[in-house]
Amino acid sequence: MTATTAEAAAPPLFERHLARLDAEAAILPDHPEETPESTLRALWAVAAGTPLSVAAASVAPLRPLTDEGERLLGALMERRIAGSPLGHLTGRQSFMGVELLAGPEALVPRVETEILGRTALDLVRTTEGSLVVDLCTGAGNLAAAVAVAAPRVTLHAADLSTAAVGLARANMVFTGVADRVTVHEGDLFDALPAELRGGVDVLICNPPYISSARVGEMAAEISEHEPRMAFDGGSLGLSIVSRLVQEAPDWLRPGGWLCFEIGLGQGSYWQKRIPRFPGWDVVEPVEDDEGNIRVITARRS
Repeated sequence: MTATTAEAAAPPLFERHLARLDAEAAILPDHPEETPESTLRALWAVAAGTPLSVAAASVAPLRPLTDEGERLLGALMERRIAGSPLGHLTGRQSFMGVELLAGPEALVPRVETEILGRTALDLVRTTEGSLVVDLCTGAGNLAAAVAVAAPRVTLHAADLSTAAVGLARANMVFTGVADRVTVHEGDLFDALPAELRGGVDVLICNPPYISSARVGEMAAEISEHEPRMAFDGGSLGLSIVSRLVQEAPDWLRPGGWLCFEIGLGQGSYWQKRIPRFPGWDVVEPVEDDEGNIRVITARRS
C-alpha cells in the first residue's frame, strides 16, 4: 500500500483501532487528556514518523501511513492495551503548553502538576524573582515550563536519579532553555552549588508523597512502568517533604518562597505542621478545581 492509498484507507483503519481502544484500553484518571481518540491520534503520529504528545496530536491532522507505519501502529496499540504508559510509547508529553520528551527514566508529567507550575510562575512574577530552583525535577517539566514562560529567570534543577537527570538535561535542550537551566544530580539540596545558599527567590518541588505501602497498590501502568523513586515518600509519604521544609530556609533569600505539591488529604497536616519549623512566616494552600489542597506555599521570614 502506498502513502497515497494509505491516506484514503486511514478513516476505516482509524475507526477499527478506535473501537478496540474504546473496548480494551484502561485510561487512568491522572491523565485526563488521554481519551481513546486522543490516544490513537498520538500513536498514529508516532507511526507516521512525527512523534507528538497526546495534546499536540489531538489537534494535528492524521498523516498517511505506509505499510510499515501500519504495522508499527498495530504494535503500539498492543503495548498500550497491555498497560504501557502513552508517554513512553510516544516519547512526548505536553506540560503547561510546552512539548517535552518523555520516557521511563522519569515520571510522565501530570496535568495536576500544572497547578504547581502556575503557582511557581505567579510567585516568580509577583516577587520579580530571578533565581529559581526546582528539586525532584524528574523529566525537568517544571523547570522547562518556568524557563519558557519567564525568559529572564535563571534556574537550577536537581534529581537523585541519574536517568531522570539525563532526561531533564535533554529536555532543556529540546525546549531551547539549556543556556538558562543547569541540571544537577544529587539528593535534594546536596546537589546544589553552595553559592546558591541564601539567594534563591522561588524554590519548587514535586516530591514523592505516596506512602511506601500504597505504591505497590497503584495501577500496574504506574507501579510496573514508572520509577518507584518518583512516588515513594516513605512509610507515611511525608519524609521527603519534611526534609524539604526543614532545610529550605537556609537556601531561600529572606522573603523567598517555597512551593511544593502534596497528595490528596495532606493539605491540612502541612498547613499546621510547617509553622512549627523555624524560618517561615506565611503558609498558604492552593486548591484544585474540586477544592482539594494540592500545593502548599511558604514564605521565608
